[in-house]
Amino acid sequence: MSEEATLDDFTETAEEAESGEDGEQELFGLGEIPAYWTIDSLADIAEIIPGNSPPSSTYNEEGEGLPFFQGNSEFGHFHPKADTWCSDPRKEAEKNDVLMSIRAPVGDLNIADRNCCIGRGLAALRPETVSGLYLFYNLAERRPWLSRLATGSTFKSVTKNDLQLLDVPIPPLSEQRKIATVFHNVDQAIQKTEKTTSQLGRVKEGLSQTLFSEGYRNHSQFKSTKYGEVPESWRVLKLAEITSQIQAGGTPDTNEPEYYGGDIPWVKTGELSQYRVKETEQNITEKGFQESTARLFSPGTILIAMYGATTGEVSLLDIEATTNQACCGVVTTDDMKPEFLFHQLNYLSNHLKSLSAGSGQQNISKGIIEKFDVVVPPVEEQSSIVSVLNSVDESISENKSAKRQYQRLKQGLMQDLLSGTVRTTDTTIEVPDEIAQYG
Repeated sequence: MSEEATLDDFTETAEEAESGEDGEQELFGLGEIPAYWTIDSLADIAEIIPGNSPPSSTYNEEGEGLPFFQGNSEFGHFHPKADTWCSDPRKEAEKNDVLMSIRAPVGDLNIADRNCCIGRGLAALRPETVSGLYLFYNLAERRPWLSRLATGSTFKSVTKNDLQLLDVPIPPLSEQRKIATVFHNVDQAIQKTEKTTSQLGRVKEGLSQTLFSEGYRNHSQFKSTKYGEVPESWRVLKLAEITSQIQAGGTPDTNEPEYYGGDIPWVKTGELSQYRVKETEQNITEKGFQESTARLFSPGTILIAMYGATTGEVSLLDIEATTNQACCGVVTTDDMKPEFLFHQLNYLSNHLKSLSAGSGQQNISKGIIEKFDVVVPPVEEQSSIVSVLNSVDESISENKSAKRQYQRLKQGLMQDLLSGTVRTTDTTIEVPDEIAQYG
């Protein structure tokens, strides 16, 4: 078998694959499937092993015994990550078993990469007549249905009996392996983009630390500030001194339907987790804008989350937009390039967040923002620093976009391949050994 199967191998042939040529049959939760596929209960194709938590006295962090997984909190992309071991396991999963979360959130999946101990929050599914990797992806597609199957007023869960009755569409083994290969390749592409994005994030962090302390030019003289040493020629000013406007937004009355659904973008703090705001989840009408405290900010405005889950997060407006009252809009003067301040506030975000107050919900007031210290290099040097950091941001954005495209591709393929709408029977997909090991 080949060592590698590419996405192109499938993409070129899947478009030509025919569906429904051998008749179809109905499967609850998945619609129609090819007539030559079988429908088996999970109990008929896999051993179902509910977990059982051992005494806490047998837990350890020194690697004694087997890795112990209690629920989906230890799940990784594909394999679980151990931080606890058990010297006297009650229930064990074997290498290549499918691990399913059977307590809220129900239906999350991983595959055991070694023998391990499983607690009450998990069940091990040990494939007997099917490819374990095919079973993994089939159950992943049906996760919403598994969640609806869960019962319980406090903690939703599914039982072994629930799982035993679950119907699973089963194509021939050769087709199972090809389907699993396609999904595995897409997952690898997704993980590659995530790894690259993470690496670029570390590169940007290192560049920011250098550029905001040593500058872009070859400075020879430095001075001490609250943030460490910076070039002697740089000024340290409060935000109020280099801005023309620092103002929170407003929210039109949510009980007035005519205030919403217009063509004026309206930013909420939850949207400040993205670096640049290019579009909004919600728009308001001209009437909603005029009859509320909402303010219209121009492109280039820096937005700071004043309270809520994203307190201290900073974004840059790429569009003309209004904001809710939890967003503070900061408009700079000619002494400060908006993008430079945006990058600097992101770099200093931990300092900004540390100033938040409140015993319950943390918040940053307008006054705190106005008094926040920033460094101000000459405008020309600001431009040079912005150019460097923007180039890294563009690469990060490209990788995030690629990840979203792969995720959409995977979702579409799941619907098509696992229902038999698109066939792999006539494709030239070669199954690598790493896929064949799952059966």
